[in-house]
Amino acid sequence: MKLIGVTCISTIQQIAMDRIFDDKDGIIRYSSDAPPTHYTVKMQSFSLLLKNAVEKYESGEFEAGGYKWKLVLYPSGNKSKNVKEHISLCLVIADASALCRGWEVYAVVRLFLLDQKKDKYLIVQDALGRERRFHGLKLEWGCDQYIPLTVFNDASNGYLVEDSCVFGAEVFVCKETITGKGECLSMIKDAPTCKHVWKVEGFSKLNEECYESKVFIAGDHKWKIQLYPKGRRLGTGTHCSLYLALADFTTLVPGSKIYAEFTLRILDQVQAKHIGGKAKYWFSASQQQYGWPRFMSLTYLNLPSAGCLVKDACLVEAEVTVLGISSAL
Repeated sequence: MKLIGVTCISTIQQIAMDRIFDDKDGIIRYSSDAPPTHYTVKMQSFSLLLKNAVEKYESGEFEAGGYKWKLVLYPSGNKSKNVKEHISLCLVIADASALCRGWEVYAVVRLFLLDQKKDKYLIVQDALGRERRFHGLKLEWGCDQYIPLTVFNDASNGYLVEDSCVFGAEVFVCKETITGKGECLSMIKDAPTCKHVWKVEGFSKLNEECYESKVFIAGDHKWKIQLYPKGRRLGTGTHCSLYLALADFTTLVPGSKIYAEFTLRILDQVQAKHIGGKAKYWFSASQQQYGWPRFMSLTYLNLPSAGCLVKDACLVEAEVTVLGISSAL
Protein backbone atom coordinates (compact mmCIF):
# COMPACT_ATOMS: atom_id res chain seq x y z
CA MET A 1 0.00 0.00 0.00
CA LYS A 2 1.25 3.46 -0.82
CA LEU A 3 0.23 6.56 1.16
CA ILE A 4 0.36 9.98 -0.48
CA GLY A 5 0.17 13.07 1.72
CA VAL A 6 -1.53 16.10 0.15
CA THR A 7 -0.92 19.73 1.16
CA CYS A 8 -3.74 21.41 3.14
CA ILE A 9 -5.32 24.52 1.62
CA SER A 10 -7.00 27.32 3.58
CA THR A 11 -10.09 27.89 1.42
CA ILE A 12 -12.64 25.58 -0.13
CA GLN A 13 -12.48 25.75 -3.92
CA GLN A 14 -15.66 25.87 -5.94
CA ILE A 15 -15.90 22.64 -7.90
CA ALA A 16 -18.21 21.31 -10.57
CA MET A 17 -20.24 18.50 -9.10
CA ASP A 18 -22.59 15.94 -10.58
CA ARG A 19 -25.07 14.97 -7.92
CA ILE A 20 -25.78 11.27 -7.76
CA PHE A 21 -28.34 10.62 -5.02
CA ASP A 22 -29.35 11.45 -1.45
CA ASP A 23 -28.89 8.93 1.32
CA LYS A 24 -31.67 8.20 3.79
CA ASP A 25 -29.17 8.41 6.68
CA GLY A 26 -28.58 12.11 6.15
CA ILE A 27 -25.61 11.92 3.77
CA ILE A 28 -25.26 12.72 0.11
CA ARG A 29 -23.16 11.11 -2.62
CA TYR A 30 -21.97 13.05 -5.65
CA SER A 31 -19.11 13.08 -8.13
CA SER A 32 -16.41 15.70 -8.66
CA ASP A 33 -13.36 16.27 -10.84
CA ALA A 34 -11.36 17.79 -7.98
CA PRO A 35 -9.14 15.47 -5.89
CA PRO A 36 -9.11 15.54 -2.08
CA THR A 37 -7.08 18.48 -0.81
CA HIS A 38 -5.87 17.01 2.47
CA TYR A 39 -5.01 13.32 2.19
CA THR A 40 -4.97 10.46 -0.28
CA VAL A 41 -4.53 6.73 0.31
CA LYS A 42 -3.62 4.59 -2.69
CA MET A 43 -4.10 0.86 -2.12
CA GLN A 44 -2.51 -1.80 -4.30
CA SER A 45 -3.43 -5.52 -4.25
CA PHE A 46 -6.67 -4.61 -2.43
CA SER A 47 -8.00 -8.18 -2.69
CA LEU A 48 -5.22 -9.35 -0.37
CA LEU A 49 -6.82 -7.38 2.45
CA LEU A 50 -9.85 -9.65 2.24
CA LYS A 51 -7.78 -12.77 1.62
CA ASN A 52 -5.70 -12.08 4.72
CA ALA A 53 -8.76 -11.21 6.81
CA VAL A 54 -7.67 -7.61 7.46
CA GLU A 55 -10.78 -6.17 9.12
CA LYS A 56 -9.51 -2.61 9.55
CA TYR A 57 -6.87 -0.37 7.98
CA GLU A 58 -5.80 2.94 9.54
CA SER A 59 -3.91 5.50 7.50
CA GLY A 60 -1.04 7.57 8.78
CA GLU A 61 -1.83 10.84 10.51
CA PHE A 62 -2.27 14.06 8.56
CA GLU A 63 -2.92 17.62 9.66
CA ALA A 64 -5.85 19.81 8.70
CA GLY A 65 -7.25 22.85 10.46
CA GLY A 66 -4.65 22.60 13.20
CA TYR A 67 -5.62 19.05 14.20
CA LYS A 68 -4.33 15.58 13.38
CA TRP A 69 -6.58 13.10 11.59
CA LYS A 70 -6.52 9.68 9.99
CA LEU A 71 -8.68 7.67 7.62
CA VAL A 72 -10.02 4.31 8.75
CA LEU A 73 -11.18 1.76 6.18
CA TYR A 74 -13.06 -1.48 6.79
CA PRO A 75 -12.58 -3.56 3.58
CA SER A 76 -15.60 -5.79 4.19
CA GLY A 77 -17.65 -3.55 6.49
CA ASN A 78 -17.44 -2.43 10.10
CA LYS A 79 -18.27 -5.61 11.97
CA SER A 80 -18.69 -3.76 15.27
CA LYS A 81 -21.73 -2.11 13.70
CA ASN A 82 -22.90 -5.31 12.02
CA VAL A 83 -22.15 -3.99 8.52
CA LYS A 84 -21.76 -6.59 5.77
CA GLU A 85 -21.15 -6.57 2.02
CA HIS A 86 -20.08 -2.92 2.05
CA ILE A 87 -16.91 -0.91 2.46
CA SER A 88 -17.03 1.27 5.57
CA LEU A 89 -14.99 4.49 5.58
CA CYS A 90 -14.60 7.09 8.32
CA LEU A 91 -12.46 9.99 9.48
CA VAL A 92 -11.02 9.87 13.01
CA ILE A 93 -9.41 12.65 15.03
CA ALA A 94 -6.00 11.34 16.09
CA ASP A 95 -4.13 11.69 19.38
CA ALA A 96 -7.22 12.99 21.18
CA SER A 97 -5.54 12.38 24.55
CA ALA A 98 -3.21 15.30 23.83
CA LEU A 99 -6.08 17.78 23.43
CA CYS A 100 -7.38 20.04 26.20
CA ARG A 101 -10.08 18.66 28.47
CA GLY A 102 -13.55 19.53 27.21
CA TRP A 103 -12.43 20.08 23.59
CA GLU A 104 -14.91 20.15 20.72
CA VAL A 105 -14.17 20.53 17.01
CA TYR A 106 -16.75 21.27 14.31
CA ALA A 107 -15.63 20.36 10.79
CA VAL A 108 -17.02 19.82 7.30
CA VAL A 109 -15.89 16.35 6.22
CA ARG A 110 -15.77 14.84 2.74
CA LEU A 111 -14.75 11.25 1.99
CA PHE A 112 -13.47 10.34 -1.50
CA LEU A 113 -13.21 7.28 -3.75
CA LEU A 114 -11.67 7.60 -7.23
CA ASP A 115 -13.47 6.37 -10.33
CA GLN A 116 -10.33 5.60 -12.34
CA LYS A 117 -12.19 5.19 -15.64
CA LYS A 118 -13.88 8.59 -15.58
CA ASP A 119 -11.18 10.32 -13.50
CA LYS A 120 -13.85 11.52 -11.10
CA TYR A 121 -14.29 11.07 -7.38
CA LEU A 122 -17.28 9.62 -5.57
CA ILE A 123 -17.72 11.91 -2.56
CA VAL A 124 -19.76 11.39 0.60
CA GLN A 125 -20.65 14.20 2.99
CA ASP A 126 -23.49 15.49 5.16
CA ALA A 127 -26.60 15.98 3.02
CA LEU A 128 -27.04 19.59 4.16
CA GLY A 129 -23.35 20.45 4.12
CA ARG A 130 -23.34 20.78 7.90
CA GLU A 131 -20.22 20.56 10.00
CA ARG A 132 -19.77 17.41 12.08
CA ARG A 133 -19.05 17.64 15.80
CA PHE A 134 -16.05 15.79 17.20
CA HIS A 135 -15.44 15.51 20.98
CA GLY A 136 -14.16 13.16 23.64
CA LEU A 137 -17.08 10.73 23.26
CA LYS A 138 -17.28 10.96 19.46
CA LEU A 139 -13.90 10.80 17.75
CA GLU A 140 -15.05 9.80 14.27
CA TRP A 141 -17.51 10.45 11.49
CA GLY A 142 -18.05 8.45 8.35
CA CYS A 143 -20.22 6.16 6.32
CA ASP A 144 -20.79 2.57 7.40
CA GLN A 145 -22.16 1.65 3.96
CA TYR A 146 -19.90 3.77 1.80
CA ILE A 147 -20.24 1.55 -1.27
CA PRO A 148 -21.52 -2.03 -1.82
CA LEU A 149 -18.72 -4.52 -2.45
CA THR A 150 -20.50 -5.78 -5.56
CA VAL A 151 -20.35 -2.28 -7.06
CA PHE A 152 -16.80 -1.65 -5.85
CA ASN A 153 -15.42 -4.96 -7.17
CA ASP A 154 -17.00 -4.57 -10.62
CA ALA A 155 -14.07 -3.27 -12.71
CA SER A 156 -16.48 -1.66 -15.19
CA ASN A 157 -17.39 0.89 -12.48
CA GLY A 158 -13.78 2.07 -12.27
CA TYR A 159 -13.34 1.99 -8.51
CA LEU A 160 -11.12 -1.10 -8.40
CA VAL A 161 -8.83 -1.34 -11.44
CA GLU A 162 -6.07 -3.94 -11.62
CA ASP A 163 -6.73 -4.56 -7.92
CA SER A 164 -5.84 -0.95 -7.02
CA CYS A 165 -8.01 1.85 -5.63
CA VAL A 166 -7.69 5.38 -4.24
CA PHE A 167 -9.45 6.86 -1.21
CA GLY A 168 -9.15 10.35 0.26
CA ALA A 169 -10.45 12.95 2.69
CA GLU A 170 -11.00 16.67 3.14
CA VAL A 171 -11.48 18.27 6.56
CA PHE A 172 -12.35 21.94 7.00
CA VAL A 173 -12.46 23.02 10.65
CA CYS A 174 -15.21 25.62 11.14
CA LYS A 175 -15.30 26.10 14.90
CA GLU A 176 -13.46 25.03 18.04
CA THR A 177 -14.70 25.18 21.62
CA ILE A 178 -13.56 24.05 25.04
CA THR A 179 -16.39 23.30 27.43
CA GLY A 180 -14.02 22.69 30.34
CA LYS A 181 -16.46 20.51 32.25
CA GLY A 182 -17.72 16.96 31.97
CA GLU A 183 -17.31 13.51 33.43
CA CYS A 184 -17.71 9.86 32.52
CA LEU A 185 -19.14 7.35 35.00
CA SER A 186 -18.16 3.69 34.54
CA MET A 187 -19.99 1.20 36.75
CA ILE A 188 -18.28 -2.16 37.19
CA LYS A 189 -20.24 -5.35 36.57
CA ASP A 190 -19.53 -8.32 38.89
CA ALA A 191 -16.90 -6.30 40.75
CA PRO A 192 -14.59 -8.49 42.88
CA THR A 193 -14.31 -8.02 46.63
CA CYS A 194 -10.92 -7.74 48.31
CA LYS A 195 -10.42 -8.74 51.95
CA HIS A 196 -7.51 -7.55 54.12
CA VAL A 197 -6.80 -8.43 57.77
CA TRP A 198 -4.53 -6.28 59.91
CA LYS A 199 -3.16 -7.49 63.26
CA VAL A 200 -2.61 -4.65 65.72
CA GLU A 201 -0.35 -5.74 68.56
CA GLY A 202 0.35 -4.04 71.90
CA PHE A 203 -2.96 -2.17 71.75
CA SER A 204 -2.80 -0.86 75.30
CA LYS A 205 0.60 0.69 74.59
CA LEU A 206 -0.47 2.61 71.45
CA ASN A 207 0.25 6.29 72.08
CA GLU A 208 0.03 7.83 68.62
CA GLU A 209 -3.20 9.44 67.48
CA CYS A 210 -3.49 7.32 64.32
CA TYR A 211 -2.06 4.04 63.05
CA GLU A 212 -2.28 2.75 59.49
CA SER A 213 -2.31 -0.76 58.03
CA LYS A 214 -0.14 -1.90 55.18
CA VAL A 215 -1.40 -0.82 51.77
CA PHE A 216 -3.59 -3.33 49.92
CA ILE A 217 -5.16 -3.38 46.45
CA ALA A 218 -8.87 -3.39 45.62
CA GLY A 219 -10.34 -2.44 42.25
CA ASP A 220 -6.91 -1.39 40.88
CA HIS A 221 -6.54 1.19 43.64
CA LYS A 222 -4.46 1.25 46.80
CA TRP A 223 -6.19 1.37 50.19
CA LYS A 224 -5.32 1.36 53.88
CA ILE A 225 -7.14 1.04 57.21
CA GLN A 226 -6.77 3.87 59.71
CA LEU A 227 -7.17 3.17 63.43
CA TYR A 228 -7.45 5.85 66.11
CA PRO A 229 -6.99 3.78 69.31
CA LYS A 230 -8.15 6.58 71.64
CA GLY A 231 -10.81 7.93 69.35
CA ARG A 232 -11.24 10.90 67.03
CA ARG A 233 -13.69 13.81 66.92
CA LEU A 234 -16.93 12.69 68.63
CA GLY A 235 -15.26 9.49 69.81
CA THR A 236 -12.23 11.06 71.48
CA GLY A 237 -11.53 9.42 74.85
CA THR A 238 -14.54 7.09 74.76
CA HIS A 239 -14.29 5.07 71.55
CA CYS A 240 -11.81 3.76 69.06
CA SER A 241 -12.29 5.23 65.56
CA LEU A 242 -11.92 3.25 62.35
CA TYR A 243 -11.67 4.47 58.74
CA LEU A 244 -10.99 3.23 55.22
CA ALA A 245 -8.74 5.55 53.21
CA LEU A 246 -7.37 5.83 49.69
CA ALA A 247 -3.61 5.36 49.79
CA ASP A 248 -2.97 6.68 46.26
CA PHE A 249 -5.28 9.71 46.19
CA THR A 250 -2.41 12.02 45.15
CA THR A 251 -2.14 10.14 41.84
CA LEU A 252 -5.82 10.51 40.93
CA VAL A 253 -6.66 12.55 37.85
CA PRO A 254 -8.33 15.82 38.94
CA GLY A 255 -12.08 15.34 39.09
CA SER A 256 -11.90 11.56 39.50
CA LYS A 257 -14.05 9.73 42.06
CA ILE A 258 -14.17 6.10 43.16
CA TYR A 259 -17.44 4.57 44.37
CA ALA A 260 -16.76 1.77 46.84
CA GLU A 261 -18.77 -0.46 49.11
CA PHE A 262 -16.84 -1.55 52.17
CA THR A 263 -17.10 -3.21 55.55
CA LEU A 264 -14.76 -2.64 58.50
CA ARG A 265 -14.69 -5.09 61.42
CA ILE A 266 -12.87 -5.65 64.68
CA LEU A 267 -12.89 -9.44 64.87
CA ASP A 268 -14.13 -11.36 67.88
CA GLN A 269 -11.26 -13.81 68.35
CA VAL A 270 -13.18 -15.96 70.85
CA GLN A 271 -16.75 -16.44 69.64
CA ALA A 272 -16.50 -14.99 66.10
CA LYS A 273 -19.27 -12.49 66.88
CA HIS A 274 -17.64 -9.71 64.96
CA ILE A 275 -18.55 -6.05 65.28
CA GLY A 276 -18.59 -4.23 61.94
CA GLY A 277 -19.77 -1.23 60.00
CA LYS A 278 -20.80 -1.17 56.34
CA ALA A 279 -20.99 1.82 53.99
CA LYS A 280 -20.89 3.04 50.40
CA TYR A 281 -18.91 6.16 49.64
CA TRP A 282 -17.48 8.27 46.81
CA PHE A 283 -13.75 8.55 47.50
CA SER A 284 -11.70 11.30 45.85
CA ALA A 285 -8.55 13.39 46.33
CA SER A 286 -10.49 15.79 48.55
CA GLN A 287 -12.48 13.07 50.36
CA GLN A 288 -9.98 10.25 50.70
CA GLN A 289 -11.28 8.61 53.90
CA TYR A 290 -14.58 7.51 55.36
CA GLY A 291 -15.47 5.65 58.53
CA TRP A 292 -16.77 5.89 62.07
CA PRO A 293 -15.40 8.15 64.84
CA ARG A 294 -17.37 6.10 67.40
CA PHE A 295 -16.78 2.65 65.92
CA MET A 296 -16.51 0.76 69.21
CA SER A 297 -16.50 1.93 72.83
CA LEU A 298 -13.23 1.45 74.65
CA THR A 299 -15.17 -0.14 77.51
CA TYR A 300 -16.53 -2.90 75.25
CA LEU A 301 -13.23 -3.26 73.41
CA ASN A 302 -11.43 -4.08 76.68
CA LEU A 303 -13.99 -6.60 77.93
CA PRO A 304 -12.35 -10.06 78.01
CA SER A 305 -15.67 -11.64 77.03
CA ALA A 306 -15.88 -9.49 73.87
CA GLY A 307 -12.92 -11.31 72.36
CA CYS A 308 -11.67 -8.15 70.61
CA LEU A 309 -8.37 -8.07 72.49
CA VAL A 310 -6.45 -11.32 72.93
CA LYS A 311 -2.95 -11.06 74.37
CA ASP A 312 -3.26 -7.27 73.85
CA ALA A 313 -3.75 -7.71 70.09
CA CYS A 314 -6.79 -7.04 67.92
CA LEU A 315 -7.61 -8.07 64.36
CA VAL A 316 -9.06 -5.43 62.06
CA GLU A 317 -10.60 -6.59 58.79
CA ALA A 318 -11.60 -4.64 55.68
CA GLU A 319 -13.68 -5.88 52.74
CA VAL A 320 -13.65 -3.48 49.78
CA THR A 321 -15.55 -3.62 46.48
CA VAL A 322 -15.05 -0.87 43.91
CA LEU A 323 -18.43 -0.46 42.20
CA GLY A 324 -17.73 2.44 39.86
CA ILE A 325 -15.29 5.11 38.74
CA SER A 326 -16.12 8.64 37.62
CA SER A 327 -13.45 10.57 35.72
CA ALA A 328 -13.33 13.96 34.06
CA LEU A 329 -13.68 14.14 30.28
